Formats: sequence, structure tokens, C-alpha cells
Amino acid sequence: MVEENYNSRKLETNSNSIITLTLGILSILIPLLGLFLGIIGLVVYRKARNEIALTGEGGKGLAISGLICSIVGILSQLFMVLMWFLFSSIAFFDMAIM
Repeated sequence: MVEENYNSRKLETNSNSIITLTLGILSILIPLLGLFLGIIGLVVYRKARNEIALTGEGGKGLAISGLICSIVGILSQLFMVLMWFLFSSIAFFDMAIM
């Protein structure tokens, strides 16, 4: 005989945690715009974390994954911009010498 637990309820996933994960993934994939998407992802992560703590909704893992993706996206975009400035300045100085 199977007993059902009527006290257990299905936890809903926090919508901001899904948005955080989406922004984090997009921050990795989209050049230059990804820097801003990653920063927005960090802000939405803080909001999702607070909402999950208050309401007890699910989605904590999604929010943390979004945070990690946002950080990786921001760092990779900053590295890309830094390399672009470095290589363009080397090319500028190389042309000035000639």
C-alpha cells in the first residue's frame, strides 16, 4: 500500500533565478554586450537570493549557477577588451615607428 504525503508541496522555482542563469550564459556568449549582461546578472542574483530566502521557493542552484556564469562572462569580456586595447596599441606604436 502506497501512502501519500499530503503535507509535501511542490516548490516553485523563483523566476529571478532563471533570469540570472539566462543572463549569465548570455554574458559568456555575446561579445562586449556580455559585460553589461553579466553585471545585470549579478544584480538579479542578489534579488533572487533575497526572494528565495524570504519565500522559501526553489531555484537556489539555478541562481548560484547564474552567478558563476555571470562572473565568468564578466571576466572573459574584460580580458577580451584588455587584449583588444593591448593589441591595438601595439599596432599603433608599430605603425608610428615605421
